Amino acid sequence: MAATARSPQIQLTKEIAEHAAQIELPVLRIAPPRGWLDIDFKELWEARELLYFFVWRDIKIRYKQTAIGAAWAVIQPFMTMVVFSLFFGKLAKMDSHGLPYPIFYYSALLPWMYFSGALLNATAVVVEQQHVITKVYFPRLVLPLSAVVSGLLDFGISFLVFLGMMAYFHIMPGFAILLFPGFLLLAVLTALGVGLWLSALNAIYRDVRYVIPFLVQFWLFASPVAYPSSLVPQRWRWLYGLNPMAGVIEGFRWALTGHGQPPSIMLAVSTGVVVLLIASGLAFFHRMEGTIADVV
Repeated sequence: MAATARSPQIQLTKEIAEHAAQIELPVLRIAPPRGWLDIDFKELWEARELLYFFVWRDIKIRYKQTAIGAAWAVIQPFMTMVVFSLFFGKLAKMDSHGLPYPIFYYSALLPWMYFSGALLNATAVVVEQQHVITKVYFPRLVLPLSAVVSGLLDFGISFLVFLGMMAYFHIMPGFAILLFPGFLLLAVLTALGVGLWLSALNAIYRDVRYVIPFLVQFWLFASPVAYPSSLVPQRWRWLYGLNPMAGVIEGFRWALTGHGQPPSIMLAVSTGVVVLLIASGLAFFHRMEGTIADVV
């Protein structure tokens, strides 16, 4: 009798199992890239919420258990501006295009501080997130992207201070300010292009992290932060533009203050270098993406 009483339930269970067997479940096949630029941008777009999570997590960790929090985004460029104004301005009498030294240096430190910070974060992000990479699949390109995007918060805070300085010195920008978003985008792409190369290399060769501080310091003095690009002879401007930050920094100065000449030839060369950095960085990072989880 007990077996007979359970038979309807057993029959119903069999029907459910047969119905489930007939349902075709979606299959996701994860395969290594087949080409240098075989990038699934649709998949990257679908991971935009994950990008937001990484950006927000990076911001919270950066200011966690700090006494003054986001004020560090102001203190570092401000103190650097004071040092540059004193030594390169008052003592060395560096040409400032008729601008007050604080404005001249701070307008260059804005893109430079963003670039150097984003570059350092992007280089280390793959190794720092190795516990996530080895357990869950997601587009690895999200990691360097998040490191570059999260730095825009510090940039925004520093930019508000710069606006206050502009008001204090009674400096009004001209129509060139309309090109400011383009120069900011160029700075972001420069940080991303170099960060893609260094993040992948750092995952394979850990001694890359020891080279980065020297690279950033050398790059600082190779860029027109402490001096104007006008010191470079006109015939060598195109060569100087091979440093992509040269065009970015001079573009920032010109767009924000309206002083100086637009970096035409230098900016054109710098833009071409940035495009090359982005294309080659994406290709190299995507090529190494299949082996990153095995080496981190």
